[in-house]
Amino acid sequence: GIGGAFQYGMQISIINSPAEHIKSFIRETWLKRYSSIPSEETITLLWSFIVSIYSIGGLLGSLFAGYLSVRFGRKKAMLFANSPALLSAALMGLSWLCGSFEMIIAGRLFSGVSGGLALNIHLMYAGECAPRNLRGLFAVTVSTAIAVGKFVGFALGLREVLGVDALWPVLMAANAVPALIQLLTLPFFPDSPRYLLIDKNDKEACI
Repeated sequence: GIGGAFQYGMQISIINSPAEHIKSFIRETWLKRYSSIPSEETITLLWSFIVSIYSIGGLLGSLFAGYLSVRFGRKKAMLFANSPALLSAALMGLSWLCGSFEMIIAGRLFSGVSGGLALNIHLMYAGECAPRNLRGLFAVTVSTAIAVGKFVGFALGLREVLGVDALWPVLMAANAVPALIQLLTLPFFPDSPRYLLIDKNDKEACI
């Protein structure tokens, strides 16, 4: 779950805390570029786009989740879902240094793609790997991972942690940590027995 539904939960909640800092960053960047102060309507529009584009990315990720999980297997598809997560972390983390609020928009789009992929494949992978008598319990871990992700996102956004003006790029790039943890640990996990039997026709590996 750390690179699956956890990512989705964290990205939903993490965006709330740095709102004012990102709006100030947009205002300052606009002033440096165009030598004029943007209207509040423009800032609100750009901020709304930053928040809502995550859903568009999530839709794109969800559309490709089924294809990737059949083409490459559940485990490899989960590993692949960390690529857009790391790319989004790099874009959002470096946006302040590069003076580009467009990088935040692109980063949110890629984090949405990662969340859409991870949430769907996590549910599939956990359900197919679980023993029959524990399948319901394993399915519940998906919603648990979402809840824990939301909690961690809120906790990191506190002013005592990363929710200050100097650290908001680090906060926005925090999704790199669970992605790296999963990249290091998931290769040691087995692949889905259902995938091995039905999609790969490998009965021996399935058993």
